[in-house]
Amino acid sequence: MPKLRKPNPTNSTGATVGYEAQLWRMADALRGSMDAAEYKHVVLGLIFLKYISDAFEEHHARIEAERAQGADPEDRDEYRAASVFWVPREARWARLQAHARQPTIGQVVDEAMEAVERDNPSLKGILPKDYARQALDKQRLGQLIDLVANIRVGYADARAKDVLGRVYEYFLGQFASAEGKKGGEFYTPRCVVRLLVEMLEPFRGRVYDPCCGSSGMFVQSVEFIEAHATANGNGGRARTQISIYGQESNYTTWRLAKMNLAIRGIDGRIEQGDTFHNDRHPDLKADFILANPPFNVSDWGGERLREDKRWRFGVPPAGNANFAWVQHIVHHLAPAGVAGFVLANGSMSSNQSGEGEIRKNLIETDLVDCMVALPGQLFYSAQIPACLWFLARDRKDGKFRDRRGQVLFIDARKLGRMVDRTHRELTDEDIARIAATYHAWRGEKEAGAYKDLPGFCKSATLEEIRKHGHVLTPGRYVGAEAREDDGEPFEEKMARLVARLREHQAEAASLDAAIARNLKELGYE
Repeated sequence: MPKLRKPNPTNSTGATVGYEAQLWRMADALRGSMDAAEYKHVVLGLIFLKYISDAFEEHHARIEAERAQGADPEDRDEYRAASVFWVPREARWARLQAHARQPTIGQVVDEAMEAVERDNPSLKGILPKDYARQALDKQRLGQLIDLVANIRVGYADARAKDVLGRVYEYFLGQFASAEGKKGGEFYTPRCVVRLLVEMLEPFRGRVYDPCCGSSGMFVQSVEFIEAHATANGNGGRARTQISIYGQESNYTTWRLAKMNLAIRGIDGRIEQGDTFHNDRHPDLKADFILANPPFNVSDWGGERLREDKRWRFGVPPAGNANFAWVQHIVHHLAPAGVAGFVLANGSMSSNQSGEGEIRKNLIETDLVDCMVALPGQLFYSAQIPACLWFLARDRKDGKFRDRRGQVLFIDARKLGRMVDRTHRELTDEDIARIAATYHAWRGEKEAGAYKDLPGFCKSATLEEIRKHGHVLTPGRYVGAEAREDDGEPFEEKMARLVARLREHQAEAASLDAAIARNLKELGYE
């Protein structure tokens, strides 16, 4: 199994202690009374514009230095050839900063966004263009532009350190936290995405996310391939190894997803629309599916899809989309495809409205490969516990060992560390431990031998799962963690414990007598 990357100074699972946090505090101070959901697009749009402007100016200077040899710094083809976005004059950062203190700055930014979209078809329709609206304080907007001007996000040295990716991701997380459930629905914590990616190892093939939010799954998949480029022998050609497909129903979130991929130079077919009612990839059979569907959605329009061809394992209840998502995912899996996705804990045991029957059919069809119980407080959107499902179409494939009739259960509820008073994250070590357990269990070369570990992991047979009524909660199977032998002889320990019990019983009897006396003095026999 390829080793996990070494954590970067900001801690690659998501906790950030450097300038990203400082930048956020400064930017958030400029928000004033503006709602976080609105402000998100104001800030991230400016950061995106600064990024492409930086990259453009750096390439522009390089071409300018070659003008004597016939190079033209205003030739758009020079930039396209270098995979650099063309930034027209009216959109260059120097112009924005020159107008930052003027009352017309909102209009200047809107014109810049429109010009960038006009000259870069891949960005058409995704950049925010409402900076001139009356509700946006122009003085604060000017201050924000001055603030963003101080970050080098698009120059070669910054790109090498993924400065923009780190700032962008940190801001997305902070906005998700500020917005609560509304914003957190589309933001999956980095550590959870990393765990899914490390377990599934999407090196090559078609990668699909049916509810892609801000595209975190895709970004992490590409980062994974790049980090393991030498380990899997792909020669570093990371982005030619996978094809990306996604869909997002929320229009503004879809725009964020497109920007999130664009800033990293990742190509992908990310469509906008309702996945259940307007599947934009109807014929796709994906090799890898990674997803974090919104938990327990009740208004997904299921009553209008009772006869849908995707419901092979049972009609999902109209009041909860959980098993509609599961079956949509199965429907889009290639013959040897694998999937990993987040669901609320209730999906592992619920028997309401036919959910238990659907889960039973999935298990009996031998699709369920692994279940992971996650610790609480990982998500910004809700404090309800969540779990990870892993499905595999072909569990006898020659790639790994034959796993038919078995399911791996991992109880990771005790893992993770608190990063603040309300949020927990899985550490690099936690992610490595869980992923290594799964890789060993499914028989990967170099992963070592698998063995059950009481309190943490258990390979259960289909017969055992049947005895538990097809409930998939890991705690039912892994048992209690083994306690270390303290070396005290059994007879001595029992004598000590019995003596302590007698002491507690005598103390309890004394307290009962005292209570009885007090009640009698008060006139209550």
